[in-house]
Amino acid sequence: MDHLIIPVLGILSGIIIPIAVFTWLYHENKDKRKTVLEIAKHMDNPEKLDELMLIFEERKKEPIDYRRNGVITIFVGIGLYFFGFIWIGKVLEGIGFLVAAIGLGTLIAGYLYPNTEKELTNAVEKFEKR
Repeated sequence: MDHLIIPVLGILSGIIIPIAVFTWLYHENKDKRKTVLEIAKHMDNPEKLDELMLIFEERKKEPIDYRRNGVITIFVGIGLYFFGFIWIGKVLEGIGFLVAAIGLGTLIAGYLYPNTEKELTNAVEKFEKR
């Protein structure tokens, strides 16, 4: 019976953790929705309501920086490769190489596709000069 504790806990944690996260996120957003509804009941100006909604919105307005993400992914791949080389074996070396190759592709994509407003403006100006 004692030898079944670890597998059962592993299976249960795979079920309990996602449910706990979804419940936590639901309750966190539920309070925000209630607050917005209470404020909206007492507001007469719909423009101010839009401004209020922008305050509660937590999304990033900046584009994804593929160069930064590429460098991080490359080093994660290198770390996995060395971990496999020193400890685990060939399988983890291959996984590390694959992750590093994905990071290299992401890094190259970051240089091929400009993503900030300044980079886009510079690219358009260079194109217009031709």
